[in-house]
Amino acid sequence: MFVPSTFVAALVMTILSTICWGSFANTFKLTKDYRFELYYWDYAAGIFLISVVLAFTMGSYGGGDSAFLANLRSAAPMNLLYAAIGGFIFNIANVLLIAGIEIAGLAVAFPIAIGIALVEGVVLSYVLQPKGSAGLLGAGVAMAVLAVILIGKAYGAMRTGAGSVSRKGVTVCVVSGVLMGTFAPFVTRAMTAANPLTPYTVAVLFTFGAVICCFFFNIYLMKHPIVGEPVTFAGYRSAKASYHLLGLIGGAIWGVGTVFNFVAASLVGVAISYAIGQASPMVAALWGVFAWHEFRGAPKAAKLYLVGMFLAYVLSLVLIARAYQAG
Repeated sequence: MFVPSTFVAALVMTILSTICWGSFANTFKLTKDYRFELYYWDYAAGIFLISVVLAFTMGSYGGGDSAFLANLRSAAPMNLLYAAIGGFIFNIANVLLIAGIEIAGLAVAFPIAIGIALVEGVVLSYVLQPKGSAGLLGAGVAMAVLAVILIGKAYGAMRTGAGSVSRKGVTVCVVSGVLMGTFAPFVTRAMTAANPLTPYTVAVLFTFGAVICCFFFNIYLMKHPIVGEPVTFAGYRSAKASYHLLGLIGGAIWGVGTVFNFVAASLVGVAISYAIGQASPMVAALWGVFAWHEFRGAPKAAKLYLVGMFLAYVLSLVLIARAYQAG
């Protein structure tokens, strides 16, 4: 299988994973009046299918015991379960994050949900797999959290006449963040316990767990949505073919980022790879600035927050890179 042999190669893969994680939502923005619960079915299929494709290509390159099918047969059953549980938890957290954004807005959802997930995921993963300097990694995570907070401040500066944030919105964001930070330790366990999984096998089981989750959580939300009226599969069947394609493409983009993140983690450790990957809101903000023009006519304060966000993220990357080299 293909794995990075140098830290630079692993760093490039984690940055690419950040770009993918921060870009997939553009496909949903290209749909109009289409509910996220319906889009999510094609999205979930996309993340699973691309992980299978990469497992049989990059993950089987060179053959041997580490090839996908060989690893799948030899891995401990509990590790397969750990990876699937991680995907199941991620799926719930991701849907709740979208709901949190719809209820409370990006200014609240990003700092709360991603901030909690970033700190919790890195700490728990580092406890299970202590790679790199804890001090420098902690400083890098702190700068990444600062960058996420500044994103929230930037979007918040554009809100005029906004009322108080609902308690429901905050609660949804907190639950999303706690769950989002929980999936990384399961991935760490699956990749480090006896008879471990390769990153490609983890990705297949992880995305399979996310698909299975849809048949429970997504169907429940279609009937009892957090935001909006209930929807049925009739809306999915009547959707444009282009909307289904966009969902598959969105899932494939996110899935590539996930596989790359897991593959990079095989060299640098899950804590470091996860810390860089979870900075994806910075990429989403870039799309908002340059593609969707969300900050056109924004007040000076919002633009200053954006500049501060980018500087904090660059410093975060430098500190996390140094954490690996000093470890």
